[in-house]
Amino acid sequence: MLLIDSIIELGDNSITCSKTFQPEEFFLQGHFPDRPIVPGVILCECAAQAGAVLLLQTGGENSGGTPLLTRINDVRLKQVVEPNDTVEVQVTLDEQVSTAYLMSAKVRKNGKVAASLKFTCMIQPAE
Repeated sequence: MLLIDSIIELGDNSITCSKTFQPEEFFLQGHFPDRPIVPGVILCECAAQAGAVLLLQTGGENSGGTPLLTRINDVRLKQVVEPNDTVEVQVTLDEQVSTAYLMSAKVRKNGKVAASLKFTCMIQPAE
């Protein structure tokens, strides 16, 4: 389930990506029958995938591993995202503590925050 359509900007400690939600996305089926909306957990997954791309692109010696989401905190859902909406996902690497990467994200629709969250990833080394 790829939830990133394109990378808009990639820096040393941040990434901005975009995603347009198509009406036929499987997670819209039944959520909700008369007014489909993108589930908040999917917006969080968009942010996590953008964070994974950031780690793989800037992770140095760990870039051959697999990023794993280990924690999500402080989720705020502020705006409904519907089919055909395009969101911009901005993720910033706030801190690295040992093998943990602490990140924050904002998901924006039409320039306004639709979701914000903090999350932690680690990179599972390749075998």
